[in-house]
Amino acid sequence: MADPTPTPTPARRPTGGALRRRLARPFRLARPFRPARNPRLAALLDRLTPRSVRARTTLAACLSVAVVLAVASAAVVLLLRANLERTVEAGAREQAAAVARLAEDGRLPGQLPLDHGTDFIQVVDAHGTVVAASQNLTGHPAVAPTGHPDGHSTFNLRALGDEHHQRVTTVTATTPTGPVTVHVGAALRTVDAAEDLTSAALAGLSTVLLLTVGALTWRATGRALRPVEAIRAEVSAIGDRDLDRRVPEPGSEDEIARLAGTMNAMLERLEAAGVRQRRFIADASHELRSPLTVLRTQLEVALAHPDPDVRTDLVAGALEDTERLQSLAADLLLLARLDTTDHGWPDEPVDLAELVHSTVTARGPGPVPVTVHARVPVTAPGNVLWLGRLLTNLLDNAQRHARHRVTVRLTADRASGEAVLDVANDGPPIDSADREKIFERFARLDDARSRDDGGAGLGLPIARDIAAIHGGTLTVHDAPGVTTFRARLPVTAAPPTRRTPG
Repeated sequence: MADPTPTPTPARRPTGGALRRRLARPFRLARPFRPARNPRLAALLDRLTPRSVRARTTLAACLSVAVVLAVASAAVVLLLRANLERTVEAGAREQAAAVARLAEDGRLPGQLPLDHGTDFIQVVDAHGTVVAASQNLTGHPAVAPTGHPDGHSTFNLRALGDEHHQRVTTVTATTPTGPVTVHVGAALRTVDAAEDLTSAALAGLSTVLLLTVGALTWRATGRALRPVEAIRAEVSAIGDRDLDRRVPEPGSEDEIARLAGTMNAMLERLEAAGVRQRRFIADASHELRSPLTVLRTQLEVALAHPDPDVRTDLVAGALEDTERLQSLAADLLLLARLDTTDHGWPDEPVDLAELVHSTVTARGPGPVPVTVHARVPVTAPGNVLWLGRLLTNLLDNAQRHARHRVTVRLTADRASGEAVLDVANDGPPIDSADREKIFERFARLDDARSRDDGGAGLGLPIARDIAAIHGGTLTVHDAPGVTTFRARLPVTAAPPTRRTPG
């Protein structure tokens, strides 16, 4: 009967070809060990991390003072111990020298007295036999201190039944009977006690100092941040309807006071922008309502009137009002684009002389002739379409108020590095009180109230905004019989100053 137990088959070694194929396989590097993150530990650390500036400042101050105190305390303890050990060692060395002199003179007694601070004395000859010893080592074998060859080592002397440290000093002397070795051990009890007492005192003082620094930092930081919290609370309470409110400004001349002043200035700008926006919406609504009402009336009458000739006249008037509405909508859209905060610096080189000639020529003959004086070529960086609109608005305004002539003059001011564009007319002068009012949106003077002659009051504000975007200015100057609108534009590409739309 065959044995049912299978016989183990010996493992076959890989042949040369199999071994080469196995070695030719690409090596797979083991995945680097990454310790699993404990979510509980992460949550605990996140919970223990201080959130407020006050707590973080106090913690940082305490940690800094703790590090300084730890280093200073360690230095003090080390220096104190080194000084005390040197004192103990000097006393042991004097005792050993005195015993060595007795041995050299042959007057060495069998029992040696101990001085103050000395723990034991033992004299051993060259054969390791104790020749003399102090009373506490009488009858004990020779004590062999371990450490450096000079004998200055610290160790626990179990022969005395004590566990305190010893400083052993070894001196060799030549006696009439042969050389002997003197071992003098000095106790380090006072050194250890002084070290423990100093460490405890420094620990207590450091704890008190840390608590004091923490309390003072917490209080000082709280007092320093109290105005910030008041500013935060006030800003949080200010809504879009309460832009007239201001944050409290502390009386100190520090960074927080400057922050409060800056925030109040920002609130003033926001309030002014809100007032301008509401006024702009009200004026735009008023300007749109009137032509829409007229247009609706004309269309209703044209629809109900049976006479074709009257209907044609009404439709023509409606078409004129529609064109006026279209122009007003285009002006409002351009103002919205000009009021955006990021225009980008327009740096396309523009030949202002060519722009003046082409703009005046494209207008054709108007109610008042236009004379151009722009012979010197002046090139300025800008947007050709916007600069053309600036000149067109100035020409429209000049021809609307001129009696007999309009003059356009382009010069270059070499001293200031600016191009000067003057558009003058011989119309009625502008009072000094109205020279800034005419640049307000939807503003029309008393003699220009008619919409047929005075326009919507957006041409000059648009022209000033375009000049400001290009880093220039637009002002009005009156001379006897002449009213001049002067635009000054820089001829070098430099970003304009921040402006507030008018």
